[in-house]
Amino acid sequence: MCIRDGILLSFFLLLLPLAAWAEEPIKPIPLHVPYDHEKAELGKALFADPNLSADGTVSCASCHSFDHGGADPRPVSVGVHGRKGSANAPTVYNAYFNFRQFWNGRARDLKDQANGPLHNPLEMAMVPRRIEKYLAQNGYYRSAFRKVYGRTPRYDDMLDAVAEFEKALYTPNCKFDRYLRKEVKLSDEEAKGYSYFKTLGCITCHNGINIGGNSYQKLGLIIPYAWSETFPDLYQVTHNPFDKNVYKVPTLRNIDLTAPYFHDGSAATLQETLRKMAYHNLGFDLNREEERALIAFMKTLTGEKPAILKGE
Repeated sequence: MCIRDGILLSFFLLLLPLAAWAEEPIKPIPLHVPYDHEKAELGKALFADPNLSADGTVSCASCHSFDHGGADPRPVSVGVHGRKGSANAPTVYNAYFNFRQFWNGRARDLKDQANGPLHNPLEMAMVPRRIEKYLAQNGYYRSAFRKVYGRTPRYDDMLDAVAEFEKALYTPNCKFDRYLRKEVKLSDEEAKGYSYFKTLGCITCHNGINIGGNSYQKLGLIIPYAWSETFPDLYQVTHNPFDKNVYKVPTLRNIDLTAPYFHDGSAATLQETLRKMAYHNLGFDLNREEERALIAFMKTLTGEKPAILKGE
């Protein structure tokens, strides 16, 4: 048995338990996710407000562009005073379905995640007291917080509203979800790509409702990936050397819209991303047929624009 065949057999054996509880290892996003519309609309305004940053230039939307699948089109994000961060901002679309937030999972939920960039000196560099003062002096916010929360603006309520808005950023009805619901068929190339996705081992890490976002995995599992102490990996949280280059698996939903890829923004295209992942995490090179088919499959993962962004 060659090395590649051995690796494929190992991944196949890992997949066997999945058949016991699910027909498919990927589940479609619900067509409707319940959320508080008034609270989410307040969060939407806050998400786009640069006045929540120290120099009035950076909002949450600055690094999570709705024109780029809820992600940052720059390799690393740029915060107040032009300060560069250390990571590519992942998509905020469908983040509600992640089991943890941030690349290293240091935030337990969306509310906890919203708190991070506001304090980070490389991002928004603000403090709660200053934010509350701004919100209380703003007529719209003063009225909206009173209506939604029944009191003057508080920092914790602001985080809650932003998290409710992010909960509403789900993207249903991608072609693959419709295929899973047996509403449409995949093209031959797309179907072949999904088959490769499962048999080559991609599905081992990218599964579930968010096709990722539900586990930690090591980048460079087979062939080591260069490590830097500035990377936002799990090691920064645990300080356990075993966790170097271990990250929360990113979602593949809307992947065609969210370039560049990886925590360091080092891959500009899906083709480059697939080649790196196959080499470092599967231990072999993809052939051109596999690349084309996998990319065709990944393009079926682009869902509808969130309804709250369309004013619905």
